[in-house]
Amino acid sequence: MTGRHDVALVLLCAGTTALLLAALALVVLPGPYLRLHALSPAAALGAPLVALALALDTGPGRAAAKLLVIGLLLAAGGTVTTMAVARTTVHAEREATR
Repeated sequence: MTGRHDVALVLLCAGTTALLLAALALVVLPGPYLRLHALSPAAALGAPLVALALALDTGPGRAAAKLLVIGLLLAAGGTVTTMAVARTTVHAEREATR
């Protein structure tokens, strides 16, 4: 095992841990806002760490560049999606109370 592989393994374990903890929080936490709060780290941290680990393990090249772009899109898109779902939830709750 090389040093690059070891670093990739650590990043993969960290990303997987963040994703598993977010999944556990979805099951345990009540209410939509707490669940959204639990999903934010998974979207902004867990999935990009997994993509970074895969890019690092792949080595230099086009595949690694594609994985890094995917990781950046997941980090940015996850945050935007969380905000959109939160706004939709607020709007739906306001409509339900009318």
